[in-house]
Amino acid sequence: MNKPATPPPIPQSFDWNLIRAFLAVADSGSLTGAASILAASQPTLSRHIGELEQRVGAALFERVARGLRLTPAGEALVEPARRMQMAAQALSLTALGQTQQLAGTVRLTASEMTSAYLLPEILAGLRQAQPEIQIELLASNRIENLLERQADIAIRHARPRQSGLIARRIGELSMGAYAHADYLARVGGKLDLKRPQAHDWIGYDSTDLLLRGFRKAGIPVKREFFGFRCDNQIVNWQAALAGLGIGFAPRATAQRWPEMRSVLPKKMVGTMPVWLTVHRELRGSIRIQRVFEALAAGLLPLVD
Repeated sequence: MNKPATPPPIPQSFDWNLIRAFLAVADSGSLTGAASILAASQPTLSRHIGELEQRVGAALFERVARGLRLTPAGEALVEPARRMQMAAQALSLTALGQTQQLAGTVRLTASEMTSAYLLPEILAGLRQAQPEIQIELLASNRIENLLERQADIAIRHARPRQSGLIARRIGELSMGAYAHADYLARVGGKLDLKRPQAHDWIGYDSTDLLLRGFRKAGIPVKREFFGFRCDNQIVNWQAALAGLGIGFAPRATAQRWPEMRSVLPKKMVGTMPVWLTVHRELRGSIRIQRVFEALAAGLLPLVD
């Protein structure tokens, strides 16, 4: 029986960013995926991995067809690195949760559309009222993990299920399908609901979210139903603004452009919940409290 590899020694004095980079690459299997997780550049992560390998005296990854794979030395390092990560996260959460200093940084995460079109005005008001607080915003449709401090506060569109989190339901965002007035003029002034396939639809490239939505509304469609596909929600909305076809957006976003017309009944599109989420350990931080309450107050008028 083969004995498990002995973990390479982690130097007593090291840059914590090296371990973060190592775990992100190990979890994602590529520098690209790790860069997305940490909001860092690939060259920076590559340099961090190289430095850690040099310090421990062993190669931690090997290149394979689809990215990077852990070597035996890398696999042996994962568990002790995880323990260090958990200890660092617990220390960071406890320290931030107890601080009563208003000055400092709060990291938020929200979807691309929410980040681009709903949050700027709210954050502008927050910055005017509390200039001591700096904001970092991670615009991502991924479900960022608050337990791993990828963000301090998250705006979610589903109720978080992890233990250790506090979530407040703000309300429901009314969703809609919208087309530019110029597009509607080209197709006779309105959408023919009996022949939806005759129109140009804007959808997602890899996720099946809209496919499931159409099927729920009684209109089974395939991926090819959408003549333009992109996973970036902001790009899709800009495409709809350009008259490329029919796109989907929260009503609170679409109503900013009077030239965009709702083309589907509300009952066919539905709503999207809005949850504000924070780690339980952070509830005692006055800085987190101020940002949390400012977000709640700013989002409330936008929901039903």
